Amino acid sequence: MTLAGTVGGVRLTILAATGGIGRELLRQAIAAGHDVTAVVRNPARLPDTPARVVATDLAAPDPALLRDAVAGNDAVLSGLGARTGAEAGVASRGTRAVVEAMRASGVRRIVVVSAASVGTVPSPGRPHPPRHNPGDGPFIRYVATPLAKAAFGRHYADLALMEDVLRDSGLDWTVSRPPRLLNVALRRRYRTAIGRNVRGGAFISRAHVAEHMLDMLDRPETYHRDIGIAY
Repeated sequence: MTLAGTVGGVRLTILAATGGIGRELLRQAIAAGHDVTAVVRNPARLPDTPARVVATDLAAPDPALLRDAVAGNDAVLSGLGARTGAEAGVASRGTRAVVEAMRASGVRRIVVVSAASVGTVPSPGRPHPPRHNPGDGPFIRYVATPLAKAAFGRHYADLALMEDVLRDSGLDWTVSRPPRLLNVALRRRYRTAIGRNVRGGAFISRAHVAEHMLDMLDRPETYHRDIGIAY
């Protein structure tokens, strides 16, 4: 798959297209001329869009519907994540289901959003992660990250399981790990770091995360890597 310079764009499946990052992925992909299939639980929450819509609850996804949503497409982009503690588990379950659908359909490329703190969260696939992310400074290590883990521990455990699923998938995956998300893009360039968090980066807009996820689609150097992004 080559994203840049493709006449008429590429064929993309966007998971959780009504979420904060999912809406940005959908908006930017449509604006770029890509052919989009939007996977959502409630189509009524979608804005008017030319995208093809597939309705399924990714907390308990229908395998046949997911195969239909990804078949024939070039890549999958996922903004999937729990909005509340009660929803924790949706990211890992939904990602496992879409990985199975991709394998069945021969689609290899997937880019998902996770979170900056997840690199230090233990999971069955990484029972002994590093105590601190190598990109974090003292404030992030000893103040911000412990507070975030206390507040969002169930969410992070779910995302860590999701990353396990991807590492075991055999697909060409990339994980985007942003810190605190903003709804407004600041008027400055974002920074990225492969395999670590961005030094001193505490914020990033959902719009810039989506922009970067789309940009990474045809960058093989990001395959099988987690990418930090922040201002």
